[in-house]
Amino acid sequence: MEEIKNTINTEEINKFSQLADEWWKIDGKFKTLHKFNPIRLKFIIDQTITIFNCDHKNELPLKGIKILDIGCGGGLLSEPLSRLGAEVTGVDAAENNIKAASIHAKKENLEINYINGDIDSLNPDEKFDIILNMEVIEHVDNTDYFMKSCCDRVRSNGLIFMATINKTLFSLIFAKYMAEYVLGFLPKGTHDWNKFLSPEEIYAFLIKNHFNVRETLGVNYNPIKNNWSISRSTPANYMVLGQKNN
Repeated sequence: MEEIKNTINTEEINKFSQLADEWWKIDGKFKTLHKFNPIRLKFIIDQTITIFNCDHKNELPLKGIKILDIGCGGGLLSEPLSRLGAEVTGVDAAENNIKAASIHAKKENLEINYINGDIDSLNPDEKFDIILNMEVIEHVDNTDYFMKSCCDRVRSNGLIFMATINKTLFSLIFAKYMAEYVLGFLPKGTHDWNKFLSPEEIYAFLIKNHFNVRETLGVNYNPIKNNWSISRSTPANYMVLGQKNN
């Protein structure tokens, strides 16, 4: 019998639990996430509509698409995707995050299935059209098992969107120390540079689990313009899209 590995890092969960009330404060401790969230959403929505041939003129272009948002936090991705018609399940190991997400979704009259737990809290036979793994993998334990569990729950030809931080000297200086300790973009101690992963490491996980890598984009910050943009440069934040083989 295969050993079940725990992917929950208790220290990480406790850290985010203490910040649960901050998720929907635009100028709160997750203000940076709010600023580049539109870029993440555009990437997810545009790719989904193109690959699944959705009707982009429909006010609910994602209707009928089943999405799992892993490490959903307060629901910053789950809610807008639900508004576009997707059937969204959000899972997070921090109970306070799920409470915050559920309360906010109820206020917005959105039906989102929020679950407190990890990937193994879900029915192993349930498959999704899309799995979102955005800024999550750098906070979990047993990354190989975690990735296999995520990939196993994607249906044939389905998609997995991943976002994380590259393991470079640039990211150590700017995405870690400058962002957390100088500019205050993120709460101090949010990230552990030793858990950052290169795009090549993400590719290896995907290929090993029968996915093709379709796209890789960098998400870069311009301190002069105080904005985030997409580029082909990936020294720090980046996103990867994989599609499951038949």
